[in-house]
Amino acid sequence: MASSSPTQNFVADTWVKATWEEFMAIADNPEYEKANFYYDRGYMRIEIPPIGSSHSQDNSIAHNVVSLYATVKNSRIKSLINCSFWRAGIREFQPDLDFYIGAEFRFPPRSNSPINLDEFPPPTLVIELSATSFNDDIGRKRLIYKPAGVREYWVVDVNAGDIIAFEIFQGSSGDIQESRVLPGLEIALVKEALQRSLTQDDGEINRWLLQSFSQN
Repeated sequence: MASSSPTQNFVADTWVKATWEEFMAIADNPEYEKANFYYDRGYMRIEIPPIGSSHSQDNSIAHNVVSLYATVKNSRIKSLINCSFWRAGIREFQPDLDFYIGAEFRFPPRSNSPINLDEFPPPTLVIELSATSFNDDIGRKRLIYKPAGVREYWVVDVNAGDIIAFEIFQGSSGDIQESRVLPGLEIALVKEALQRSLTQDDGEINRWLLQSFSQN
């Protein structure tokens, strides 16, 4: 009897035991072209992103906050959306947003392949937008980002309009109220921007952000 393929046994949005080869077989399947992929030491998780506007709007707000703050403070920054990073055979992650920040980062060249963490540094800041995956985002995924070398990790709770930020340092992590990679940026201000988006358009929010950042 022929054995079933990993695609046949695959269950989305949960951690499933799998080899790297099984994970790669699903990642190469065009049926999951728009999915987000995670792998960590023998387990994989394939997420089907929400298609509603809440996740998309909060993604835009979080990106604008970070980009505008870095711009006003003259910080060197490069942003990526849904980019994959991997250490072949060990782990892969594909967060909603990630940023290289600082004077000395070496940014990988343009490519259609995942960024190889054996050749290039990990992103400085990673942001996950959680509509249905909040518990996993604040739990299991932190176990991926810590050994990968990510320095700061934010989780936006789309349903609650809230945000939790973690500093990752020397293999441990703790929640923070002010960004360490963007000094002076208070997490409460990011939360307020998310809440303002319920009633204000992006232009209003961006003008408020620019005014707030210029006063600090």
